[in-house]
Amino acid sequence: MQAVAACVGVALLAWLLLAGPVLTVRAVQVDGLATLSADLVQEAAGIGGGTPLLRVDVDAAEARVARLPQVASVEVTRDWPASVVITVVERVPVAVVGEPGRRSLIDAEGVLFDTVTGSPPDGVVPLDVRSPGPDDAATLAGIAAVGSLPADVRKQVTGAAASSADDISLTLTDGTVVRWGDASESDAKAAALVGLLEQIADGSLEPAGTIDVSTPAAVVLR
Repeated sequence: MQAVAACVGVALLAWLLLAGPVLTVRAVQVDGLATLSADLVQEAAGIGGGTPLLRVDVDAAEARVARLPQVASVEVTRDWPASVVITVVERVPVAVVGEPGRRSLIDAEGVLFDTVTGSPPDGVVPLDVRSPGPDDAATLAGIAAVGSLPADVRKQVTGAAASSADDISLTLTDGTVVRWGDASESDAKAAALVGLLEQIADGSLEPAGTIDVSTPAAVVLR
């Protein structure tokens, strides 16, 4: 008799978990959004209300949300007894590539993920490269240079160009051209540029048409 009762109990528990109306999805929570809407992410996840939580395929839901171009990473978890939580990390734009009217935002990994018809977000620098994308060395080098700049200096950059991975240049709002060279020592080059701009701003140095930080230990102003 005890064995029968145990079997009935197991069967009842299985029914509650897999088909019962109690432990089902009643809410889908989306965290981490910056530009995407929760409705769009929920629709992409495809998790229907009333689905038993144990039947929610979190891996499949993650894969569907990850197809959204703006999503860098996503995690879908069950939150017992009646919720699913979708945690999204969105791509952060570093630069914008392409011609006005059909430009694309690009993140630190070189992934093009959204289009821009008007002005790009603050601090997002126009980048001129021949073949923008995550497999293009010039793209990655240009992004590394731009990404190494502090936010206040990046706002002074009106454009960046990388004719190759070894030939990066920046143009500042006053027309000054910064010769960057390749992407090596980008943090040191950024620090050198910041120091020079501060000295120019306080009058310690005369303004220069060209600032060459390609060798950060021996910068050249022309």
